[in-house]
Amino acid sequence: MHTQSKFRLLVVRLGAMGDILHALPAVTALRREHPSWMIGWVIEPNWRHLLTAANGTPAEPLSPSQPLVDQLHLAPVKAWGKSPLSSRTTHEIKELRAELKAAEYDAVIDFQGAVRSAGLGCLTGAVRRIGESDPREWAAKWLFTERVATTGRHVIEQDVEVAAAVAGDALEPVQPLLPVDPHAETWCDGLFAPFGKDPVALLIPGAGWGSKRWPAERYASVAASLAARGFRVLVNAAPGEEELADAIKVQSNRAAMPVHCSLPQLIAINRRVALAIGGDTGPIHLACALARPVVGIYGPTDPARNGPYGTRFKVLRSPFSQRNHARLDEPEAGLLTISPEDVLEAVDEVLTSETAR
Repeated sequence: MHTQSKFRLLVVRLGAMGDILHALPAVTALRREHPSWMIGWVIEPNWRHLLTAANGTPAEPLSPSQPLVDQLHLAPVKAWGKSPLSSRTTHEIKELRAELKAAEYDAVIDFQGAVRSAGLGCLTGAVRRIGESDPREWAAKWLFTERVATTGRHVIEQDVEVAAAVAGDALEPVQPLLPVDPHAETWCDGLFAPFGKDPVALLIPGAGWGSKRWPAERYASVAASLAARGFRVLVNAAPGEEELADAIKVQSNRAAMPVHCSLPQLIAINRRVALAIGGDTGPIHLACALARPVVGIYGPTDPARNGPYGTRFKVLRSPFSQRNHARLDEPEAGLLTISPEDVLEAVDEVLTSETAR
């Protein structure tokens, strides 16, 4: 038993962006229900700014710059996978194990459902390790001491059910707490200053799979139409997506402006936009987490499970689309049946209706 008086809970959700954002409502609900708990989180370094604004010097826990968790544990598991036998990997795993042991966690909740995430939970020495009874990787469940049979359709609802098992709470998803980075906010103020009071729309054309990407020329058409209506249009140009964003700029006759930004800056942008449009990708889930009106353009993934949640939204998906996680390079056939006119109609609906879905 640990020597601390507070109940100590570790969350394991390494990545990626959208998956971490889907776990946040559950952890925020736990934080509200149990404000005295010490909550830690194991996360890939790339995504730490979804939990903290700190760079180098640790942020003050439960402050605006780190509103949800007390402690972060960085686990570069992707780098470890590339060099599993290197001395650096061995050293970093040993350091993380010592760090987790020293924290003396009472329980672990694993939202990842993978063998590697469940293995990290085992490093803590915690007596209770909680995960889904039907995790993404079936072998992971044998590393859980408690298995939760979830019934929710959306992954956010499933994560809430897993979180509720920690203390037997009747939890509901709540709007998540995201960090405020003062430097990013100042940068964003400068970006938005020339726009005055004009509404700003954020286009999010990228995605991890080509099959989830709606064509650039259609985003460009939407951008031109929104600009004609008085919107300022930004295009998220994530690393590796610069050419895509530039193509939308050119094809929209410069109605759309690509934005290259850090994750804290993207959070700041999303706090200010009047509308976000994109497919099933992390930044669209960030817009939802910040309660921005969203138009989701879906193809091979199921919006009932992975779609917008907790905000005003409209999802466009062809009845011909089929769930397919093969990560193909070309846009899914059903996705190509969605026209710019369909998206603009959805924009009108989501901006005027309080019950858009």
